Amino acid sequence: MNMMPKHSADATTVEEGLAIQEEQAKFDSKAATEVAMQNTLLTPRFYTTDFDELDAIDVTPVRDDWDKLIAQMESDPNKGHFKKNEDWDHVDWDGMDPTLRKEFIDFLISSCTAEFSGCVLYKEMKRRGNNKDITQLFQLMARDEARHAGFINDALREAGVAVNLGFLTQKKKYTYFRPKFIYYATYLSEKIGYARYITIFRHLEAHPEHRFHPIFKWFEEWCNDEFSHGEAFALLMKTDPKLTSGINVYWIKFFLTAVYATMYVRDHQRPAFHEALGVDTDWYAREVFTKTSELTKQIFPITLDIDNPRWQRGCEALQRANVQIAEGKARGGVGGWLAKTTGSAKAALAFVSLYTIPVQKHRVPASTRLEPAY
Repeated sequence: MNMMPKHSADATTVEEGLAIQEEQAKFDSKAATEVAMQNTLLTPRFYTTDFDELDAIDVTPVRDDWDKLIAQMESDPNKGHFKKNEDWDHVDWDGMDPTLRKEFIDFLISSCTAEFSGCVLYKEMKRRGNNKDITQLFQLMARDEARHAGFINDALREAGVAVNLGFLTQKKKYTYFRPKFIYYATYLSEKIGYARYITIFRHLEAHPEHRFHPIFKWFEEWCNDEFSHGEAFALLMKTDPKLTSGINVYWIKFFLTAVYATMYVRDHQRPAFHEALGVDTDWYAREVFTKTSELTKQIFPITLDIDNPRWQRGCEALQRANVQIAEGKARGGVGGWLAKTTGSAKAALAFVSLYTIPVQKHRVPASTRLEPAY
């Protein structure tokens, strides 16, 4: 008789991983779930799309690269990896600086929600589709994301909080995106996720005294999953040249600007977290943007000019506007409303300033596939 694995890290399908998460949900925290339920410009969202259009994709133009990627993912190099072992150090949550604890828990909840968002989207495509190539890919990606979300929830449970992922699936608001917007947004999410995790991992390799939590030891394999998922979306976009040419280049620029700007603002909300890691937040942002820009050259014909003086000024203006919005919400009343409205207007102007910076153009290489190199 087949026995269900006891840990999501050992699950071979997304269904097994989610069943384990549902069993553990009885121990999860209402407060953490409420944070994950929030829908703002800076919080991870759940998405839905036109699944029939996704199901109609023909991967014939990229068949060779596609089969190699699927074979790599099917080999499942990270099976059993995302769970605690002898390398998992004791975490003194009670003795942790309160500000750091708050910001780190916020980071974990946000990361867990983002990973699970991908899991939900990919699982739905696998459930609804009939195209063997597409359903196979999304099943494999959903498996990986379920493992990641479960592993983060393990870390959160040690702190006495965790996200009820089953409740999120049923109750969190879903945002509809056309398939091409799903490609742009999710491709960038996966590639910038790789750049973020590998930058932290390499930094802590060189400076282990700043590794204040054991979860960072798992970031290399974690980010390699993110890298593979990004490769899959690059191949999906390559099946239709129109997706990365013509007017769609303006959409690519929009998503690049939005993803970079959101990361900058969100990370500047966690100064104690980055100080504990021993990294300057602006340095970290630049490292991640530089890596992501290099990676996206595989499929996007443009990169953002992050060396333009307007870029840093615009990011800083967006951050100040976000602080003003948060202060207005906290204040309440007419004064709070005015502060929030003014801050929103400043944020919009800052984003327009960032979006109108001229881009850098380049020729997209004939071969799309990349391997992790950082």
